[in-house]
Amino acid sequence: MIEIKVPELAESITEGTIAQWLKQVGEQVNQGEYIAELETDKVNVEITAEHSGVIKEFKKEPGDTVEVGEVIAVIDESGDASASTEAPAAKEEPKAEAAEAEAAEETQEETSSTDRPLASPAARKLAREKGIDLKEVATNDPTGRIRKQDVESHQSQPKAAPEAKSEAPAKKPQAAAADQPGKPVERIKMSRRRQTIAKRLVESQQTAAMLTTFNEVDMSAVMDLRKRRKDGFLEKNGVKLGFMSFFTKAVIGALKEFPLLNAEIQGDEILMKKYYDIGVAVSTDEGLVVPVVRDADRLGFAGIEREIGSLGKKARDNKLAISDLQGGTFTITNGGVFGSLWSTPILNAPQVGILGMHKVQWRPVAIDQENFENRPMMYIALSYDHRIVDGKEAVSFLVKVKELLEDPEQLLLEG
Repeated sequence: MIEIKVPELAESITEGTIAQWLKQVGEQVNQGEYIAELETDKVNVEITAEHSGVIKEFKKEPGDTVEVGEVIAVIDESGDASASTEAPAAKEEPKAEAAEAEAAEETQEETSSTDRPLASPAARKLAREKGIDLKEVATNDPTGRIRKQDVESHQSQPKAAPEAKSEAPAKKPQAAAADQPGKPVERIKMSRRRQTIAKRLVESQQTAAMLTTFNEVDMSAVMDLRKRRKDGFLEKNGVKLGFMSFFTKAVIGALKEFPLLNAEIQGDEILMKKYYDIGVAVSTDEGLVVPVVRDADRLGFAGIEREIGSLGKKARDNKLAISDLQGGTFTITNGGVFGSLWSTPILNAPQVGILGMHKVQWRPVAIDQENFENRPMMYIALSYDHRIVDGKEAVSFLVKVKELLEDPEQLLLEG
């Protein structure tokens, strides 16, 4: 028998949640085939079989938390596809009585109630042993599936609770906290990634002296340049010329002048980074992720657009590798794609700076004391860690970004 264990994931990831099994017990698997999907704090990882054989047993169920090195399944290396289908038939007679009894028990449960609770086999077995009615067991699983730990939790609750409920029904709204009696609600368990996002954002605000400064950019020059060069750029490079390459180039130019925004705090030291790995926030159905464009200062406009497009697609397809998310020296987030006009982005710790882009909106702008023109304007926001970045430096950084975007020709000349 071969044990399938949770592999080493990354230095900062020690556990995950079984999202789903991609195979079934008794099914033949080949070496290198995916057998399970594991949800971690950052990405979903597919676990492969290191040996060929027949899946003998799953030791964990979807929704269970597992640690690196923990056994999650067992494979019979001596088995094969024919054995997996023929062996049960050969051994059916010795186990007939047990199988029939178990089937009868399951059938009895199926027919005893039309609203039979959804539960795992382990949960049903434990409930039968303890004499617990599964209808009374609460679960946080978003599908409503009752698991073994839900039964154990229900068993550990004080037995006086049901009596108190029947004797004092007036206290029921208090137990439900914000729930209103008679009002429709739905409880959805937060995914591991959403829990991690929430935790990290709160930690970032609690550990950094975060401050935000704002400015606005006249996007006329960038939009005019894109209009003039977009067709030729696409034909030559096979990728569209978007806003993100301009902003990435402008950020790198500003970081070179104000290097503290490309640093991080480690204890009582400041780690100055001499490279530019720019994180680009991407919104997915699973939550916000920040894949990293490596050595962005060495890439031209086409290279940046191509890399951002590739990382964005991988994020939406849930195909990001952990290495795509690690590191990063500075982050850019674009709330403008959702229509945001103004926001204060939260730091992506341990980074000390993040630039927020927003919606381009036509507004009247004073050209001089007498004349106004409608211009495509964008508010930009820089959140920074005031522990190592002073206000003067932060404001100057943002002004530099503004200047480079309003004169984009120099960005093209630089790369």
